Amino acid sequence: MAPRRFDPERVRALRRAADATQSDMAEGLGVSPAAVASWEGGRSVPDGEALPAVARFLKQDLDDLFPRDGLPDLTDLRCDAGFSQYETKELLGTKSAGPVANAERGKRRLGDKFVVPLAKGYRVTVDELLAAQERSFGNDVREPDSESADSVRAPQTLAGKFAHQLTRSYPGDQEAPSDAEIAHGVNEYAGGPIVTADDITNLRTGVVQETTPLVCEGLGAFFGVSPAYFKTGDAVARQIVEGLRLLGDGSEGDIGRVQARGLGPEGLSDDVLAFIQEVAAELKERGLPDPKGDKQ
Repeated sequence: MAPRRFDPERVRALRRAADATQSDMAEGLGVSPAAVASWEGGRSVPDGEALPAVARFLKQDLDDLFPRDGLPDLTDLRCDAGFSQYETKELLGTKSAGPVANAERGKRRLGDKFVVPLAKGYRVTVDELLAAQERSFGNDVREPDSESADSVRAPQTLAGKFAHQLTRSYPGDQEAPSDAEIAHGVNEYAGGPIVTADDITNLRTGVVQETTPLVCEGLGAFFGVSPAYFKTGDAVARQIVEGLRLLGDGSEGDIGRVQARGLGPEGLSDDVLAFIQEVAAELKERGLPDPKGDKQ
């Protein structure tokens, strides 16, 4: 944790410069005058989540008034947003703040379905939230940017990938598309009704954890990313293995049979098939040995 530094003398000076009494400040912050006096006397410091309100009362920038040494973890992000740990249950729509408490203590990472609402509540990106989470687990992670975002743990589940794309594509107060709008976009890409809004809801919330290649392509087109992004690791691996197996077949006849087979539930895309054809043709043109080896 990299808590912010509290300078009681500066707070007192700024309050006086604003022509406000300790009672005025206490009333504005919803605390007792004794609490303000204790802060200014250096006998105590405000809770981390109270610092944004103090900065607003004194009309100061949070980072300028209460600088931080180091990068924030999850607790720091929560405090910067002005939430107590207990209040985060409202952001998550849960009965307790357990998911946040466990993540802040480095016991259990946030479930994918909690990432977007928490990032929006804290007014940070998913990348920033995940980076802070890793710091809560003791991992040294740089602040994510265009060059270092890859250092953040990438989401592995479909629900997490939905969360990541929805927040990155629609940051801040931008309204994210509804599940019905996403389903419409996927169906337009597919040229027919292949998913419903309920299907998208199930994928986005983790009820269903894998879908067909065509749906992945539609999601990729909708969000402007590679269709492989929405596939699980197993699905991508199966496609790679199939591609290698086809390269091993290498002859025009075998490739033809693959084309005739069609895609199937885990089949190869037209681009991949075209690539395999090019490689097979080049092998034949160069007179290289059959990749399957001598079968005589």
